[in-house]
Amino acid sequence: MTTVVQVDRVSKSFGTQSVLRELSFSIEQGEIFCLLGPNGAGKTTTLEILEGFLTPDAGTARVLGYDPLTSGDTLRRRVGVVLQESGFPKFFRVGEMIDTWRSYYDEPLPYDDILDLVGLRSDETKLVRKLSGGQRRRLDFALAVCGDPEVIFLDEPTTGFDPEARARCWEAIADLRDLGKTILLTTHYLDEAERLADRIAVLLEGAAGAIGSTQELAQLASLGVTVSFQAPANEAEQLAREFPGLAAIGEVVEGQIDDVRTLFRRLETLEGHAAQRAYATLRIQPPSLEQAYLALVERQPDPTRSASR
Repeated sequence: MTTVVQVDRVSKSFGTQSVLRELSFSIEQGEIFCLLGPNGAGKTTTLEILEGFLTPDAGTARVLGYDPLTSGDTLRRRVGVVLQESGFPKFFRVGEMIDTWRSYYDEPLPYDDILDLVGLRSDETKLVRKLSGGQRRRLDFALAVCGDPEVIFLDEPTTGFDPEARARCWEAIADLRDLGKTILLTTHYLDEAERLADRIAVLLEGAAGAIGSTQELAQLASLGVTVSFQAPANEAEQLAREFPGLAAIGEVVEGQIDDVRTLFRRLETLEGHAAQRAYATLRIQPPSLEQAYLALVERQPDPTRSASR
């Protein structure tokens, strides 16, 4: 696979505040990669370095093989950006904004495709100043994809969206990935990251504390699988004693375990009806991204640290 984004030991401070500390990660072509972390962890700072808005104090950042600071239009024409905050000319209409942005590129996405992609078809004649917060955010997204970019940076793209609009945006992001686009996403919505991202980097104290899929992050956080089932009360109590992490309340056994296969083999030893009942009521729930994220964040030496970015 082709590496599209490379961050190698990047550090950045603002005055006496160190925001990034030798941050390293890479993103492959066609991948949705998500940055998660508490406020002040360095998510937006990382994007601004990759977008060419900030200079790192140390380390290197490359996008499509280029230095974002020195590549100029060569890189900008191949990259789309949704900033955390942006502004528009108030007396433009939605369609006029999209047409204007498309004119900056040699081979833009078709106008109608952009409207359909971001769900602004019914709003194309509306004045920008009359858009709701969610509609303005969709316009941000529309402008980011006007040039049919190879790499797209999305800094909290669904902030202010209602549930229906968020779902449409998720579909659009997934469709872009299916077209081979590479996407770097920051978000505070853990369900969004879990739904969209192929891999996730959890930024802790300005560095990548963990990188991987939801399952891999759960393993790094030493989280077990949540199970529940029913068994006769005496058997339930015995199983709870045998498997640390399980608890018995009457005939219900539930909790977290690391080794599900060993539990399966143990349930097979129950007498006929008890074993059938245990398997019939068995429920297995793998760790969620939220559980893994919170477990990793709680390991920070000073989780109350604040920063401006």
